[in-house]
Amino acid sequence: MNINPLVDVKEGCSSAPILKERGQNEVFCGLTGIIWLHRKIQDAFFLVVGSRTCAHLLQSAAGVMIFAEPRFGTAILEEKDLAGMADAQEELDSQVDKLLERRPEIRQLFLVGSCPSEVIKLDLSKAAERMTLKYAPTVRVLSYSGSGIETTFTQGEDACLASMVNTLEKTEEKELILVGALPDIVEDQFLTILKQLGIKRVSTFPSRTVGSAPKIGENVKFILCQPFLGDTCEALEDRGAIHIAAPFPFGEEGTTHWLKAIATQFTVEDSLFEKVTEAPRNRARKALELVSKNLSGRSVFFFPDSQLEISLARFLVRECGMNALEVGSPYINRKIVTPDLEMLPEGPIISEGQDVDRQLDRCREAQPDLTICGMGLANPLEAEGLATKWSIELVFSPVHGYEQAGDLASLFYRPIKRRELLKV
Repeated sequence: MNINPLVDVKEGCSSAPILKERGQNEVFCGLTGIIWLHRKIQDAFFLVVGSRTCAHLLQSAAGVMIFAEPRFGTAILEEKDLAGMADAQEELDSQVDKLLERRPEIRQLFLVGSCPSEVIKLDLSKAAERMTLKYAPTVRVLSYSGSGIETTFTQGEDACLASMVNTLEKTEEKELILVGALPDIVEDQFLTILKQLGIKRVSTFPSRTVGSAPKIGENVKFILCQPFLGDTCEALEDRGAIHIAAPFPFGEEGTTHWLKAIATQFTVEDSLFEKVTEAPRNRARKALELVSKNLSGRSVFFFPDSQLEISLARFLVRECGMNALEVGSPYINRKIVTPDLEMLPEGPIISEGQDVDRQLDRCREAQPDLTICGMGLANPLEAEGLATKWSIELVFSPVHGYEQAGDLASLFYRPIKRRELLKV
């Protein structure tokens, strides 16, 4: 895969052997994605069909107070549902009727499957079809799985967006779609830069409302904002859209390559590209200089959790001077992450999947300066004297783009600084 190089880019880890791990997992489930998706898609409601544990997870993760009325909820599967003593489909219809009567502002309703609903084979896709006929055109009803069975938490967003692709209207116009939920401030920054580059027709997916959804066709090109959107990428290509491969926009270098890949596809002149990106690139470099000196020469170990690991390792090694010991990811989609693998210097173990015990052994033996892992592993590793960073925080926080480059580096330095202060 050829990337228009702005710096010297070699083969890196693209041909490195991948250590396949298959064992005990320690991850959140796909329901977690609802926490940022319900804020992004402003006219949607996410109805989880699951257990009380699912409900507790969402309430705890979102930090929602008892008097708040969020745009997500749980249709509780009781013991009688699980035992087949009640018609779960009939009860679900009743709950949806009550919900839509109480919340008339809802325009999109997502029925989200969970581990319990999948175990009892509750067909939510048929339920969505049935409800769409009933509530159309006022409300569009879709379904996807947020189950944690053999999945990781970021796949919830992937499944959600993939379920929406077939609802997109067709167009013959040449257009660009930015794919992946981003914080509004980051999204607006990207849209501003792309407008300055002269790319006039740009939309985002997911859109904030049904009415602003992008259109799809053979003249539409899209670029991923998140490396965990494999199913969404395939679904868009199946509709005829063209995928723009690029490193992901983390740090100054990653953001520049990402924007350059877009600019090349839309025949933006090099002089204009340099003019538009010069100032934000300089700001990003200066911000990184202030933090990277504290990270340079330190080692980092990634447990598989978010699927951001390869892209973030590239950022930490190339832009912050860190030494990556192991880069583990739940799934490695080469079609999507090869540009980042090409830029990641050889050296670290690249692992796919999870075997917690084996990875813990390697981490303890390596004694890295910083360990990126899930929340469940962080506390025990901290107790053993290791500095840790929750990988889920990197999904929730604004970390993409030029203006966030320094903030991204700071997120990695803070746990190291905290550990050093505790030693004094």
